Amino acid sequence: MTTDVTHTLHLTVQHPRPGHAIATIVGDADMRTAPTLRSGALEIIQQGHPRLVLDLAQVGFCDSAGLSAIIGIWHAAQEAGGALSLAGAPDRLMRMLSLTGIDSLLPVHATAADAVATMTDTPSTSAGR
Repeated sequence: MTTDVTHTLHLTVQHPRPGHAIATIVGDADMRTAPTLRSGALEIIQQGHPRLVLDLAQVGFCDSAGLSAIIGIWHAAQEAGGALSLAGAPDRLMRMLSLTGIDSLLPVHATAADAVATMTDTPSTSAGR
């Protein structure tokens, strides 16, 4: 099996309700694109949308740099009094989230709409705290 790694990443944003944002990620979350992912998501949080959903349904490839960016985004959201949820993770990425334990830290939902519906306006705490 081969993986077509394109080293490109596009991020689009929707604001379903005040303080909330859905960032749809299209492309690869890897060493070359992780800085773009991180800076784009941090900008969304800094613009007053600390409750962020990363819609990963169209992510073709994710490596450790991509996972590191997701963890950094999670920390930034918490520091801003918000939360980070993941949505639509493809099977390969879901296995990686499970193997690394990230799925126990971050809620993972089938769709972005499901993730937004479960977010509250109160600050969240991480699992295990």
